[in-house]
Amino acid sequence: MTKKIDLPSVLLVDKPEGPTSHDIVQVVRRALGVRRVGHTGTLDPFATGLLILCVGRATRLVEYFHSLSKTYSAVAELGVGTDTDDLTGKVTTRSDGWKTLEREDIERALDRLSGEQAQVPPVYSAKKIDGRRAYESARAGESVSLAPQTVRIHRIAATGIELPEIEFEAEVSTGTYVRALARDLGHQLGCHAHLRSLRRTSSGPFSVRNAAQLGDVEGGVLPPGAGLSAARALSWLPVRNLDPSEVEAVEHGRAIADARGASDMESPVAMVSGDRLVAVGRRSADELRPEKVFHY
Repeated sequence: MTKKIDLPSVLLVDKPEGPTSHDIVQVVRRALGVRRVGHTGTLDPFATGLLILCVGRATRLVEYFHSLSKTYSAVAELGVGTDTDDLTGKVTTRSDGWKTLEREDIERALDRLSGEQAQVPPVYSAKKIDGRRAYESARAGESVSLAPQTVRIHRIAATGIELPEIEFEAEVSTGTYVRALARDLGHQLGCHAHLRSLRRTSSGPFSVRNAAQLGDVEGGVLPPGAGLSAARALSWLPVRNLDPSEVEAVEHGRAIADARGASDMESPVAMVSGDRLVAVGRRSADELRPEKVFHY
């Protein structure tokens, strides 16, 4: 008989290759016996690694995870371009230019990809053009032109070179396509490239090392660290510990006094009582006003 998992607010899962992120959500819904489960950032079916899932009432927290930077381990194959910029697509270009490359050429190209970039999303992406997904238009054989998006590559470095393949690690801002990074690396090197493999190893402070395997979830046993309370999951935010009178005010949607400098106004604030998340709030002048209240 399957053991029922104590319901976490946030669940870390190590996605295997093959299923979509939505497939993983469906597995977790069945295993936990809960309807409301949402992921905080999708992974393509061929990709593996960390999925952060918000469960039950905690699905209201999904938006707060979007700003977290992501770290990936990836492999780019030089000399072959595809229409999807990854291994699932049709080959569109070939080049032998990689055969004359030296390690220094590759490292310089990676350096040029670091920092703030105007990145053109892959044609086969979920970006919308006039209300329609780009991949829908591409699959219909229509011409697709996507505007560059500003992204930040916090760091990118080769971790292994065995041409025509380059293994690299990259920490990137939200909205960055690692497929496009592989494509652009090929352009920098003058020989085309596509993404052969992709694994998300972390998102902000959350590591795939603490994540549950899909079999763990289906079997009803989570490893330590895979299931988190809402308060613990948001501990990377600025935290305000509430006294009993403040808890009552916040639970009724009222602001509390909280004089801070202007530099503290941008980030949401986790408003907690002990190990319980009471609300997520925003600072305004000398007040901290609850944005979303949670009655756990």
